[in-house]
Amino acid sequence: MKILLIGGTGFIGPCVVHELVRGGHHATIYSRGTSRAELPDGVDRIVGTRDDIGAHREEFRRLTPDVVVDFILSSGAQAEISMNTFRGIAKRIVVLSSGYVYRACGILYGFESGPLQPLPLRENAELRTRQNPYPPEVLARVRQVYPWVGDAYDKIPVEQIAMSDRELRGTVLRLPMVYGPGDPLHRLFPHLKRMDDQRPAILLQEDAARWRGPRGYVENVAAAIALATVSEHAAGEIYNIAEPDAHTEAEWVGRIGRAVGWNGKVVSVPKDSTPSHLRVPYNSEQDWVYDTTKIRQQLGFTEPLEESEALRRTIAWERESPPAFAPEQFDYAAEDQVLHI
Repeated sequence: MKILLIGGTGFIGPCVVHELVRGGHHATIYSRGTSRAELPDGVDRIVGTRDDIGAHREEFRRLTPDVVVDFILSSGAQAEISMNTFRGIAKRIVVLSSGYVYRACGILYGFESGPLQPLPLRENAELRTRQNPYPPEVLARVRQVYPWVGDAYDKIPVEQIAMSDRELRGTVLRLPMVYGPGDPLHRLFPHLKRMDDQRPAILLQEDAARWRGPRGYVENVAAAIALATVSEHAAGEIYNIAEPDAHTEAEWVGRIGRAVGWNGKVVSVPKDSTPSHLRVPYNSEQDWVYDTTKIRQQLGFTEPLEESEALRRTIAWERESPPAFAPEQFDYAAEDQVLHI
């Protein structure tokens, strides 16, 4: 198949490209051309921006892609432009979304009020009732990591537009919290640094220690994206992607610890005893757990890499490529006071 990827040069995209090429498919990337991402030989490139994607319609028509994978749709307006651009050119469009569309996530982050949402979250679970919930200052911080995020960022209208077109069929993939080499958020680093610093214990706010959320290793998530991209059965479908078991935060820290041979312990403390730099302001009583039965049963997805290998690769990368950090993020004196050391 011929696959056109919009974006696809960041954290997850190159892994998807490698997966597609290994499967015998031809990949073309449309991006700004500023990335140094390592891509397989034979991958074609078209240079352009999100804003001028419509101006490349004739070039896309000559390319004759079977499927378009859009990594960087940020708003309903952008989705409309993409659908208008590729309608009559491609057979299908795959849109990357996330669990932030679920009402459960709105309750977790305080965008929504009401009772806790039932779990696990299937693809037909209730969505947020409030759209565009992100304050400008939050979006500004997000753009420091993901520059493609626009002022009207919201995946709900993106999904609705992609799934409502009768001619250009849509597939929506709701991604988890993705970790692995290249993770711009360095999700493992705060715990790993404490372990490498031989901290005797890692403190977690009590409710946050019990919290469960969806995780996925980058190469496994990429394999799921590639599978949904080339599977005709995925047309008109929405899929959750995540590891089958949603560990609590305390369990997750413990698994990282075992992977590095750390002999410390995970200690849960009440919120009012938690040092300020470790406090979690969210409603952690609302877990955020995906049901991934659909993609496993309909498309036959299984993770190619086991968690132990995923952690090993991620830990090695985190140690080789530590992020810059503020010293107050690791206020061990404050942590020792709570631990009575």
